[in-house]
Amino acid sequence: MDTLSFHPSLLREYDIRGIVDKTLFDKDAYWIGRCFGHIIRETNGKSVAVCRDGRLSSPQLHKALIQGLCESGTDVYDLGVGPTPMLYFSEYILPVDGAIMITGSHNPPTHNGFKLSHQKKPFFGESIQTFSQFSPQQLSSGQGKVFSHQISSMYVSRLLEDLTFGKELTVAWDSGHGATSEIVKSLVQKLPGKHILLNVEIDGTFPAHPPDPSNPENLVQLQELVSQNKCHLGLAFDGDGDRLIAIDGKGRILWGDQLLLLFANDLLKRNSKATIIADIKASQGLFDEIKRQGGNGLMWKTGHSHIKTKMSDSQALLGGEMSGHLFFKENYYGFDDGIYAALQLLSLLSLSSQSLEELYDDLPHFHGTPEIRIPCPSELKFNIPQLIKANLKAEGHSFVDIDGIRVQLEEGWWLLRASHTEDVLVARCESSTKDGLEILTKHLRNELKNHQIFLE
Repeated sequence: MDTLSFHPSLLREYDIRGIVDKTLFDKDAYWIGRCFGHIIRETNGKSVAVCRDGRLSSPQLHKALIQGLCESGTDVYDLGVGPTPMLYFSEYILPVDGAIMITGSHNPPTHNGFKLSHQKKPFFGESIQTFSQFSPQQLSSGQGKVFSHQISSMYVSRLLEDLTFGKELTVAWDSGHGATSEIVKSLVQKLPGKHILLNVEIDGTFPAHPPDPSNPENLVQLQELVSQNKCHLGLAFDGDGDRLIAIDGKGRILWGDQLLLLFANDLLKRNSKATIIADIKASQGLFDEIKRQGGNGLMWKTGHSHIKTKMSDSQALLGGEMSGHLFFKENYYGFDDGIYAALQLLSLLSLSSQSLEELYDDLPHFHGTPEIRIPCPSELKFNIPQLIKANLKAEGHSFVDIDGIRVQLEEGWWLLRASHTEDVLVARCESSTKDGLEILTKHLRNELKNHQIFLE
């Protein structure tokens, strides 16, 4: 029997992503629905929640996906348009056995994809790869029902449930025309303080800027708004709302690992031995500071699915990635929710005697590069870090290799790993001194040059 055929780049490590009408087609959405519905049925499940972002291609993929799920005999709770964390939340309040988010996340408007969850756990890696091993004849069939279900008001209420606020703040919010837009508009009506909204009309063309807050160029508009209105801070989300980046009153960017440390400092006051997970790209200052306070800082693989799984396995109360995925388990569910992270930050600041600028100044500061994305063919991107690792091992260097290689030198560290979402190698260097950073960058550049990969 012939197995299902998907474009080789479509089934990724953390989720499913492609370019619409080039590597991702409506028929793929249909068969993804059939495959996931089959797995739900085979594990004695009955229903799946489905949500979509505001991309122009999302309605057609949504229709095909739901058709596939229904024809597998699986019922569908259709949540309409909303952010990814709202979909995750639905798994805790609706009688569903899985969830699928149709979203291109932070990628350009021409891209789209699917994030999957099964029994409240990430469905990724080898599980996704099984879709290409099914033949149509193997898949369960039936006729599921579709239930339209609006949960946005319940989600907003839950976001605010355990939070308290002190002094009033002036806050700028940038939804980037993404899926958080309607939630943010509803949410700020229930918050104290002054709130200035930017790009809060859902528009799948993303006219203001790309929906990726990890690129500083996409934060310029928010920085200007913060400056013009003398805001205490600015908040920026990615296209589907599971990531947060913040701007302080001076316009400085707080990346995910810096926000994570602010939240860790607060958590460790209540639970001094808490386990806190950060990805391999995070600053060494984060791990050192958690350890200094008696906490257990755990370095793990990059990727929201990896962090969520490790959170559960290690019973961590907090987790995060440099890219802005932040995971709260103390009074929440443990999934990545940029909107909940934003509210946690507002609560923390409103109850603090310090401003965000002062908290930023108190953080450990290193000389580091941002993420460096180096184009690399897909057939080479996983091999090159391994080849470099073998060379470094022969030279006696120490490194962490849970995800690519994080190489420790006297001056600091550098990281090289293959992206699971793009045909690039991701690099980063960090040192306590400017001269040290130059040495690290040169060392990385030379290692790449040996394999005909050139770092500018």
